[in-house]
Amino acid sequence: MNRNDDTLVILTPGFAESEADINCLPMQQSLVRTIKQHHPSLKIVVLSFQYPYFKNEYNWHGINVIPFAGRNKGGFARLLLRRQVLQVLEKINRSGQIIGLLSFWYNECAWVGNKFAGRHGLKHYCWLLGQDAREGNKHVKHIKPEGGELIALSDFIQDEFERNYGIRPLHMIPPGVETIPLNTDRNKRDINILGAGSLIPLKQYNVFIEVIAGLKEQRPDIRAFIAGDGPEREKLQALISTYGLTGNIVLTGELPHDELLRVMQQTTIFIHPSSYEGFGMVCLEALQAGAQVISFCRPMKQSVDQWHIVAGKDEMIQKAKELLKKEEYRQVVPFTIDDTVKKMMALYNE
Repeated sequence: MNRNDDTLVILTPGFAESEADINCLPMQQSLVRTIKQHHPSLKIVVLSFQYPYFKNEYNWHGINVIPFAGRNKGGFARLLLRRQVLQVLEKINRSGQIIGLLSFWYNECAWVGNKFAGRHGLKHYCWLLGQDAREGNKHVKHIKPEGGELIALSDFIQDEFERNYGIRPLHMIPPGVETIPLNTDRNKRDINILGAGSLIPLKQYNVFIEVIAGLKEQRPDIRAFIAGDGPEREKLQALISTYGLTGNIVLTGELPHDELLRVMQQTTIFIHPSSYEGFGMVCLEALQAGAQVISFCRPMKQSVDQWHIVAGKDEMIQKAKELLKKEEYRQVVPFTIDDTVKKMMALYNE
């Protein structure tokens, strides 16, 4: 039960610029929206450091969002941004009872959250979401956090952060999905293989293309989509041509999030060839859509039904061949967003 003046402050590098902006950090959107649904009397304020690129406050699903339009500038502009955020936090603290702060990623958001919480004796947690757990995060060395204020997205992130910084996050809260009905019409599963994500070297969509080339030897009519955009797009399109796959692979560009979820329900196998992944929210969404998932990265120590972890490209090709023969579609939801919110909010009630 929350008092009417209880406030949760969320610190994030970016946030949806409007309710129509469903592609900007959909997992974080889902979390914030579900917190509000579970705690309607709780006032939630989102402080968005870099994006949107405007400074007018706005209402998003009953939540106040304050953007600072930092635009990822460095130097004096970044120092000024931190000062502005701290001033707004002081104003919020004077107008209501802050129950705590939640930062997304261990970056300058966590730096500000840690500093402000320490000054006022407030709870501050940081949700480690992937790249921030890798070696070389200067903010960790500057702040030297305690494990009790860190929330890992997965078992992998928990281990990775400890390996790189000697600090083990005390909490592990995986992301969850908002459950949607499963399409049971087998005739609409007309996409054999789907990939989705940013077209950057880390995601290794060159491997995806090579896998399709390997599958085409036995299945000449194989149909695959890659949904996403990024600096690697032209290079990948050229690779598709080199392998003679222009009739097999479609680069769709970035799709609206709700459209991507519909495409997943038309898919037999979702392949995620990324070389590093904190969890892979798209993999959970694909499982919910009834697709089989194949990836190199294992986010959790426990196995997840229909999520197949492979060691390399050849094993990925072989596993895909096996799954294409079965064509089994069953919705798998290992984690729900409701569970994520319950675990997250329980930390502020301890």
